[in-house]
Amino acid sequence: MSYRAIQVGTGGQGENWCAEFLAPYVEDGTVEVVAAVDVDEGQHENAVEHLGVDPARCYTEFETAFAEVDADFCTVVVPPWVHEDVIDAAIEHDLHVLSEKPIADTLEASVRIADKIERAGLKMGVTMSHRYDRDKTTLRRRLRADESGPLDYLVGRFTCNARSYGTWGAFRHEMEDVLMIEGAVHQLDFIADMAGSRCETIYADTWKPEWAEYEGDVQALVQLRFENGVRATWEGAKSNAVTLNGWKGDYLRAECRDETLVLDDRELTRYPYEASAEGVMGGLDDGVGERVPLDEREAWGNTWLVGQFLAWLDGGAEMETNVADNLQSMALIEAAMRSSRTDEPVRVQELLAKTRESVSPTQ
Repeated sequence: MSYRAIQVGTGGQGENWCAEFLAPYVEDGTVEVVAAVDVDEGQHENAVEHLGVDPARCYTEFETAFAEVDADFCTVVVPPWVHEDVIDAAIEHDLHVLSEKPIADTLEASVRIADKIERAGLKMGVTMSHRYDRDKTTLRRRLRADESGPLDYLVGRFTCNARSYGTWGAFRHEMEDVLMIEGAVHQLDFIADMAGSRCETIYADTWKPEWAEYEGDVQALVQLRFENGVRATWEGAKSNAVTLNGWKGDYLRAECRDETLVLDDRELTRYPYEASAEGVMGGLDDGVGERVPLDEREAWGNTWLVGQFLAWLDGGAEMETNVADNLQSMALIEAAMRSSRTDEPVRVQELLAKTRESVSPTQ
């Protein structure tokens, strides 16, 4: 089936949506982008060039586009604090929604959005693209296939040399809680996905060293405990002396009963348990690990997620990153920020439940 879409946001990440993520589905006829929206008229060319949008159907206001153009769904590729306004207008015009992460800029707004989507009987997916990278997909499949035995704990690392103003985009240097909002939103999400369970408690310690040219905290050490007993620890940093594992070059170690799995900068290595090698001295010998071939498929990340969303619209399986389930990701980030401010662990599911209670279903 072919679906009519309105692309909201064509500059910045929106350019990637035009040139990469939606383009294959436009080419095969699955999607027709019937309108595009961006406050900067100069960015409309991305939709015209890559998606074949009629220049007369390029708008600077999403309300006008939704009112004038019939469509089946819209994408939302604008700053998080604008998401709720766009999604409210989409609901008014009976449009399904596929949105960039996060759902919104606060947990409260995210809960409201999920509630309104459910009451409208619409479908909304969130593109948690890191979870669907090739390397992480391979590791997830291996863990879920029980080839490694039960999972005990996970260790993640995302550490960068990006301390000087403007290195990580000027606006991020002026944000509060920037590492949590702009970094951990992906990292903690795929760690929870690997754990295969909802997070029970989280303890986060975040700070800003004196040499970091940021307004908010850019270093973090985070401890997580999941409802199935799995533990995890995550190290995040933007002002280190060297980039060990930067954007999409993540490090994630899974300690299982029968093997240790190490994902490091797009390579996955397994280290099987050997009873004869037990001991507490020394380290790994060269050549002990076995490289695990990465999975093969035509599309990864956001391109794959667009396909999952379209299959869901066709009546297929619900996206794992549907808006209701993705509230877990938002709750993780909100809980981590609260934990750092109070220097206390936060019970994630209690926080989410209290937020749901506090948000009126009529809002």
